[in-house]
Order: sequence, then structure tokens, then C-alpha cells
Amino acid sequence: MSDTITLPTRTPAFEKRLKKRYAAEKRFRLAGLGAILFSVVVLAFLLVTMTVNGIGGLTRVEVTVPIDFREAGLTIDRSQRNESESLQSLQGQGLPDVVDFYAEKALGKDGAAQISSDSWRLVANDIISNPASLDREVTFNLPTNKDLANAYRGDGKADLQPLAKRLQSEGKIASRLDLGFLTRSDATDPQLVGIWGALKGSMLTMLITLALAFPIGVLAALYLEEYAPKNRWTDLIEVSINNLAAVPSIIFGLLGLALFLGLFPNLRSAPIIGGMTLALMTMPVIVISGRNAIKAVPPSIRDGALAIGASPVQVVFHHVLPLALPGILTGTIIGMARALGETAPLLMIGMRAFVATPPEGFTSPATVLPVQIFLWSDEIDRGFVERTSAAIIVLLIFLLCMNGIAIYLRNRFEKKW
Repeated sequence: MSDTITLPTRTPAFEKRLKKRYAAEKRFRLAGLGAILFSVVVLAFLLVTMTVNGIGGLTRVEVTVPIDFREAGLTIDRSQRNESESLQSLQGQGLPDVVDFYAEKALGKDGAAQISSDSWRLVANDIISNPASLDREVTFNLPTNKDLANAYRGDGKADLQPLAKRLQSEGKIASRLDLGFLTRSDATDPQLVGIWGALKGSMLTMLITLALAFPIGVLAALYLEEYAPKNRWTDLIEVSINNLAAVPSIIFGLLGLALFLGLFPNLRSAPIIGGMTLALMTMPVIVISGRNAIKAVPPSIRDGALAIGASPVQVVFHHVLPLALPGILTGTIIGMARALGETAPLLMIGMRAFVATPPEGFTSPATVLPVQIFLWSDEIDRGFVERTSAAIIVLLIFLLCMNGIAIYLRNRFEKKW
């Protein structure tokens, strides 16, 4: 008896079917590559568009005004305890009138009327930080009001465009980089607005969200996966958590409005209320991802730990949880990224108020970046449109930094076997 193996004959029908399978596999690869390329193109378009539009938001129109403080006769008392007292002292000595006088001297009466009403505060802050400037002439770049700024850009009131062209021909007006946009708070004039108040509000709100949602979500996932009995009540809890993860965010805003503001009515628009509201929305995502990560830990890890004498609690917290932590952090990244971009629930609890000063703590009135972007996008002034694009860039950078830290921690705790 021969041991020779006879291979099946490759019939034309077989070759045809094989060719169709290869063609289908090739089409699948091309479809996957096309999906990736499409995603990259859309992302690149978004980033390029936001960057181009945001560049204008990081600039403002300023006029050049030299001020000779030796003629003004201003003084500053170094013994004054804080910046506010020094500011009031300079205002009492007539610094606003001094600024108006030299602005009219440099720009003309019509040009001086178009500088920002808060320009004297910028001059005062420079004097407070550098008192030696009172002994010489100093040239300041002072912001214009929004009307002259729009005229300089070619929009706005037509009667101001000749003034803008004259100042431009004299080299006394220009659009300059405005790093103060990152350190100021909200204002009614797009020339004076800043993002720091909303950025600080977002930071405080995210800290509250993370401090509440992460430990509660992880402990809930551990209990449901490791300790909870399998019965109809735990099944009901699991279904409820899965449904909560898909509930529209505005529902959580209504819950926060009814529950948290009902208990703490004096904390309306405070980061602590916003953080608790977003924690309710983020916690189901962390619970679901945490349960999946815990379930993915091999049973041999548990069996080995129990075999060497570890208690059930030690098995969970010394072995299972560290191995599941990377997966839990992945869910946390997704939940926190969603919470950072939410607007609807925060609008419901009043975090759309006009806040001209950065929040001092978790209980101070505040707003957040998405709400600030929403409010600015509703303005018709061109200056606010550009500031909106710049604020979106700040929001994306904040999101990338926050996710980068989370990804680093996830990789740091990742275990390989």
C-alpha cells in the first residue's frame, strides 16, 4: 500500500472561488485603508481650519502711545500693601486723564476716542511692576476698542476706516500677538477678553469629576465583578448602569439642577456643582470599562494568589486591580474626554454666567471652556468669532494634555505576561 498523498485537483470552479476570496480580501483592506485616510484628512482639515482661524484670535489691534511720566508728576507709594491699593492711588492721581492726554497728542482727538477704556489699567499695571518707569518716557501699545479694530481689519463702521488707514500709514496701529488672551478672563469687548477664567473653571470642574467618578466607579466595578451575588437584583443594576451610559447628557443636567442645586442653592455655577453633575455622567462609563478590564484578568492570577495564602481582599487589591488598572484608565480617559467637552448639563446648572474674574476655589462662580466657546460663538462681532477659534485651540490642547497624562499612567501600570 502506497503512502503517497494525492492532492485535490484545482478545478476551474475552485480557482474562480479562490480568486473571488482574494478579491474580497483586497477590497476589505482597501476599505479599511480608505477609512483611515478619510479620518486623517478630516482631522487634518479640522486642525488646519482651527489653527488658521485661531491665529487671528491670538492677536489684537493696538495703537502706539508714548507717555512721558516725568511731565505727569505721578508717584507710587511702595509701602502700599497690595496691587489694588496702588491701582486706586494712581487712579486718584489722574492716570486715566494722563493716558487720554498723551493718546490725543499721539493719535489725534478722533484716534484717542477709539482706544479701550481700560487702557489706563494696562499702564498702571506696568507702573506697579516697574516703578522706575515713572522717571522716563515709555511707549505703550494700547488696545483699541472693537469698532476701530474691526475698521482696521476692513469690517465694521465705514466712517472709521479712514482713521484706521491714516494711523496705519503713520505706523501707529498694528495687529500684535496678544499673550494676555491666556491670562485674562471674560469681558464685553473682544479686544479685552481672555480664556484663563474659563480654563481654570474647567480644571477645577474636572478635578471634582475625577475625584468623585474614578474611585466610586472602580469600587462599584470591583463589587459587581468580584463580590456581588448573581441574582435578579445585580442583573437589574447592570442593565441600569448600561442604560445610564447612553442617557443624553442634558438629563444629567436636569438631575444636577433638581438634586445638587436643590441641596446647595448658593453654589449655582460653582465648579463643585458642575463636577458632581459630570461625575454622574462619567461614572457609568468607568464602571463598564472597569468590569471588562477586571473580567479580562486571567483566573490563574486569582488561583495562584489564593494558593499561596492571600485573602480574597488581598487577591483583588494586590493582584487583580493592578492588572486591570490600564483598562480602567482607558475607560476613564474616554469618560473624562466626554465630560470636558460637555455643555448642555452645565448650562442647566447655570454655568453660563458672565464671570469677569477667575474662580478662587471650588465654590466660586465659574464657567468652563465649552460654555465659554458657546457664548462667544453666539456673538456677531468678528472679534469674538476669532476669539472662539482661539478658545477651541486652547480646549484641544487642554484635552491632549489631560489625555496624555492619562495614557502615560496607563502605560506606566500596564503589566505584560
